[in-house]
Amino acid sequence: MAPLSAIPADVRCARDYERLAADALDPAVLAYLAGGAGDEITLLRNCQAFEQATVIPRVLRRVDSGHTRLTLGGRERPHPIFLAPVAHQALFHPRGELDTARGAAATETGLVCSTLSSFTLEEIAAVAGPDRWFQLYAQPWWAATLDLVRRAEAAGYAAIVLTVDAPVQAPSLRAQRAGFRPEAAAAANLQAYPAAPARTLAAGQSRILQGMMAEAPGWDDLDRLIAATTLPVWVKGVMHPDDAVAALARGAAGVIVSNHGGRALDGAPASLSVLPRIRAAVGEGASVLLDSGVGSGSDVFKALALGADAVLVGRLQACSLSVAGALGVGHMIKLLREELELCMALAGCATLADIRKVEVAAC
Repeated sequence: MAPLSAIPADVRCARDYERLAADALDPAVLAYLAGGAGDEITLLRNCQAFEQATVIPRVLRRVDSGHTRLTLGGRERPHPIFLAPVAHQALFHPRGELDTARGAAATETGLVCSTLSSFTLEEIAAVAGPDRWFQLYAQPWWAATLDLVRRAEAAGYAAIVLTVDAPVQAPSLRAQRAGFRPEAAAAANLQAYPAAPARTLAAGQSRILQGMMAEAPGWDDLDRLIAATTLPVWVKGVMHPDDAVAALARGAAGVIVSNHGGRALDGAPASLSVLPRIRAAVGEGASVLLDSGVGSGSDVFKALALGADAVLVGRLQACSLSVAGALGVGHMIKLLREELELCMALAGCATLADIRKVEVAAC
């Protein structure tokens, strides 16, 4: 189905865009978008964690002077919702990241542009609003990694988000079974860089451990990246308190608690379930975002109550893009924000700071 030029009349909540994306996308692309790694255990856990968390209503509290504003990353923001870095968005809409950027700009939403975008980071910056960050995958050559950083600096991106949880990509069995072909997805930002040389393995060596992981980044690469740029560097893909503490101690601006949307290590816990331990380990003054599984405004509320300063939205972003382009992305964000405000009102929270005082428990 061709992308619509108007908001569908039957969209009543943000998650409705997931349902409509099933009609908008080729079945193989839908499987790639909706699927997770392996048997999708972690993908399911992400959803279950939000479903099982409970919020107790509070009554007779005045919230009529309330708002969803916050200050994060040196910027005052109207709401705590970011668009996560989602790769290869031309698979979902002909204008891909360009329309996503327009939807983000129209709603004053932080945009995180993927290294693996279908359009170049410069093309995206030209139509995006000022609140934009660049997500970085470390390349096999440091020169290529550094060049991506310099390009992001020149294009006006305000932060670098280093993704560290997918040095090798676990296969999506759902996408494979549906016939999705990875070669159909091009990465415009990487076209000018040489591919990593083929590595010759000795007898008994592992294709994964000595092959794919040979160029994987380490803590020293984080140090080198932080030293190489004046932009704040966030670390995305943190799931253990010790890793969060270490990243911040090395100079990271903040951490993003994420299991890559269930697309990396299958069997990992839900991002939401490890969030409280990470917040406790890094303290209240540290900047902590949550990614993976957010599909409604009440999910945003629960993430903030359990320790996040803000959230990133991935799959829902791609679904709304596939249905109605920039208009769909902007409308989805508007619905998420209103759903968050509704949850705040019924839980007696006038501000995001009030949410942090709410006790959220699993069933």
